[in-house]
Amino acid sequence: MLRVTSNMMNSQLLLNLNRNARTMNDTQLQLATGRKINKPSDDPVGITYSLRYRAELSANEQYQENVDDATSWLEFNDTVLSQTGNVVQRLRELAVKGSNGTNPQEALDSINAEVKQLKEQLIDIANSQFKGKYIFNGQQYTEQPYKFSTGADGTLDTSSASSVITDNGLLNYTVGESVNLPINITGNEVFGGNESDNIFSTIDIIATALASGNTAEVSSQLGNLDSRIDKILAVQADIGAKSNRIELMSNRLGDLEVNLTDLQSKTEDGDYAALLTQSKVQENIYNASLSVGAKIIQSTLVDFIR
Repeated sequence: MLRVTSNMMNSQLLLNLNRNARTMNDTQLQLATGRKINKPSDDPVGITYSLRYRAELSANEQYQENVDDATSWLEFNDTVLSQTGNVVQRLRELAVKGSNGTNPQEALDSINAEVKQLKEQLIDIANSQFKGKYIFNGQQYTEQPYKFSTGADGTLDTSSASSVITDNGLLNYTVGESVNLPINITGNEVFGGNESDNIFSTIDIIATALASGNTAEVSSQLGNLDSRIDKILAVQADIGAKSNRIELMSNRLGDLEVNLTDLQSKTEDGDYAALLTQSKVQENIYNASLSVGAKIIQSTLVDFIR
């Protein structure tokens, strides 16, 4: 038979006390943090899922930031396109007035003065910036697309505006896993490149015709103005379609965030009510162990001699 000594009893008692104390401490730690996984050894399998959910939530957060930025960019583009459309529409109205052969030259000169001002306005729009980036110059957004030298009279020489070729590179925003959406438009798409309806070329022709009283030439440019208006509207419609796509992505990312957060909570968060009950049970077990241990340890040889 195995002889049970006092040392063996004491060692076993301390082992049990330490185990109960450690178990109680782990439960109290979970209560204090509200998490059932505080270190990898608590749940080796669960920690792998937890890290995966955290990584996916972090990526989802970045996607949402990209969506917000892309939405702002598209909204700004839509506003600028509306301004462009209004200016070109006003140009058409002036061209209709200027094509009237009954206008005296003074009236044509007055119309021409406004036409030139509208050209300056379009150039200002063409050089629009969003967050320090020129929106109509593709991937070369740090460079001003419509940049001209100053003439002898101190004004900008914009005679070469019709020959400007903007960068056609795309700015892609990553708004989801493997989902890249181009959100920019180029200046040549809006104002025209090497096309007959290039808005700046059309304005120059109209201005020259008004200055010489050639109303027939002014009238001949109405078709180019209509063509450019249609193209601007087409670009604006494309912006609207992209905005709708972005909105759908935003809703999807929001739903994904809720799902991932719920999964992470189920993996990491502790059941407070269950932990509270468990903590109380373990506290009672520990106190009972102390009580029993006190009776075992006090029984020494001296107690028997008595």
